[in-house]
Amino acid sequence: MSRRDHPASAKISTREKLILAGLYLSKYDMLGVKKLGFDSFVEAFNVIGYALGSKPASIKNYRDEFDPLFPNRRMGWHKRATRDYCLAVFEQYKGLDLEAFTGLVGSFFGYDENADSTVLPSEEQDEATSSFAQRLITGLAAEHYFESIHAELPEFQGYLMENTTRLGCGYDFRLRTAPSDKEFLAVEVKGLKEQTGTLAMTPKEYRVAESLKNRFFLFVVRNFRESPSHDIFQNPLGGPLEFRKIERVTIQVSWLTTA
Repeated sequence: MSRRDHPASAKISTREKLILAGLYLSKYDMLGVKKLGFDSFVEAFNVIGYALGSKPASIKNYRDEFDPLFPNRRMGWHKRATRDYCLAVFEQYKGLDLEAFTGLVGSFFGYDENADSTVLPSEEQDEATSSFAQRLITGLAAEHYFESIHAELPEFQGYLMENTTRLGCGYDFRLRTAPSDKEFLAVEVKGLKEQTGTLAMTPKEYRVAESLKNRFFLFVVRNFRESPSHDIFQNPLGGPLEFRKIERVTIQVSWLTTA
């Protein structure tokens, strides 16, 4: 899935995005789970819930809300009528097919599957959907997990948090005790699908970690596949983690013309 802005998704509220994610998972069941690149409903709930700045239970509850409307194996909340605002969303979007609905859900996070599906062979489409899920885990889902929990952590209590993910600072969050403070803590957030996995730091992240030392924290969110938890590594280059340098040469191909 390619990264891009989607005009339609910009007009959809966060609550409606949560509802639509639940509707998608109810309508397309495990086909939808796999289409988004997840292995299970639990993983989809965890990643989509945190990526939308909510909780995994919100996605599950909305899926269960719509289950009585579809012929799947789950009964959902069949003992009461579907809530009016959920029915309104259902009526508006029930005509979307799998490809269009997948593209809409992907657009909530800046990705558009339809843009790639027109040019990629099927095996590359599979890689793209898996990449989409992985990018949510290592990006938005992990970052929003940190945002939701940072105030409870002893290391960061009393600090004001600034999201710097779009500033290219070499870390995701800057924390200060007061807005005017020159001294700050830097937090780089990484997410893992499993309990353990490989973490990669960019050259800039590595340089900043070297410079800030004890003021640099690596915040690792583990196990989005089942139940997310976290570890905090202060001064990660000087602690128990061992980093090794990997160099790769990338070949880029382009076609030029004169017009």
